[in-house]
Amino acid sequence: MEQHDWYKVFPGAITVTDEKGTVIEMNDASAEMFKGDGGYAVMGRNAITCHPERTQEKVRKLYETASFNVYSITKNGKKKLVYQAPYFVDGKFSGLVEICLDLPDEIPHFDRDKK
Repeated sequence: MEQHDWYKVFPGAITVTDEKGTVIEMNDASAEMFKGDGGYAVMGRNAITCHPERTQEKVRKLYETASFNVYSITKNGKKKLVYQAPYFVDGKFSGLVEICLDLPDEIPHFDRDKK
């Protein structure tokens, strides 16, 4: 996977794993998010072990089923969106991409289906 400048400096944390869960790509925001675990030192580690024990089984299932997982959290007083999505190369499950974005307290919602 070729790395581009936008990816590195994008303000949301982007973490990419392979099909076994090994962290293969991170941007600066991801390294900052994982600074307590060593930041970029997380590269090469299994993403399942980066999660608290109580959620490791759920993350393991994401790899077994190549599933999406989307939720929001509040951490350090900030609301965040966590979006975990499988990616496929040549039709084969190849890992997960996790994107974590800071969210404002209020988010406008527009119903584009509404006439």
